[in-house]
Amino acid sequence: MLHLAAPTDQSWAARAREHLPEILLDHAHCEKKAASTALSLIFRYPERPALVVPLSRLAREELAHFEEVVAVMRARGLEFRRQKPSPYAAKLMAAARTHEPMRLLDTLLCCALIEARSCERMRLLAETLEDPGLVKLYRGLLACEARHFHSYVELAREMGLVTEQELAARLEALALHEAEVLAGDPGEPRLHSAVAACATVGAA
Repeated sequence: MLHLAAPTDQSWAARAREHLPEILLDHAHCEKKAASTALSLIFRYPERPALVVPLSRLAREELAHFEEVVAVMRARGLEFRRQKPSPYAAKLMAAARTHEPMRLLDTLLCCALIEARSCERMRLLAETLEDPGLVKLYRGLLACEARHFHSYVELAREMGLVTEQELAARLEALALHEAEVLAGDPGEPRLHSAVAACATVGAA
């Protein structure tokens, strides 16, 4: 359903459980950056009116999620602060083509895959964490993350830049690249950090 090319290995969830303060802080940053990305697309492509309202709504929802995560952090004695970001998004976006309008198409599909991976990893957290408040948080966000994935894919489709078959092929190619990004060095514990032993690439 989420068109991921490889599922996250359970070792990621085990590592995340050991570093929950870092994961929560990174999650807050991810929600903030997701809102910023949606708004930046509105500014970058004013000639694409079909993007304006959907991305504005998405940005507001991401900011609401940001506030929700910050509230959960504060309830646990944590505070939002600067954090070294994961290289995940930059490495994923590096696969986007540089010429327009294909840059826009690829950017929308990359955003879709980020939402898909977020959904998958939040599901893992909801299934493995023992803290009832965090389980509630992550279960509550699953439907939104999945909807955001579909929203970005639909926006890419509505651009009318490629055929349905070409769109599916490009999404598959970017999903394979996304899986390769996650097969690298685990680095710091993050919501989108790599895992040392990624599952075999295939439909997920």
